[in-house]
Amino acid sequence: MRIFKNKVFNKWAEKEGLSDDTLRAAVDEMERGLIDADLGGHVVKKRMAVGGRGKSGGVRTLLAYKSGDKAFFVYGFAKNARANVRMDELRALKHLAKELMSYSDKALTKAIRHGALIEVEDNG
Repeated sequence: MRIFKNKVFNKWAEKEGLSDDTLRAAVDEMERGLIDADLGGHVVKKRMAVGGRGKSGGVRTLLAYKSGDKAFFVYGFAKNARANVRMDELRALKHLAKELMSYSDKALTKAIRHGALIEVEDNG
């Protein structure tokens, strides 16, 4: 399973204190079926705990995700900042997910080299 984050998500995650270890742990949970919401079109929502607040008071992340294949963290928000994404945003996320899931290894390497994607490495 390869895990990525886009540049905007990475900046947000750093501000929120979400480490790569936390992102990997969330994907591990998802691989075991613990997904908070399947929004369709390979878009899923995953709640994550930060700063000792627990998952219910933590942040929400949206991913382009296909079990056993790839996961792309593409958007995040604090629960107190907004309740969910709008329908037009969800349509755009589904389009993005379709595009990301179609990336070949060569396309992924190019996106990483140009800074559009950052691979979450497994340091364990």
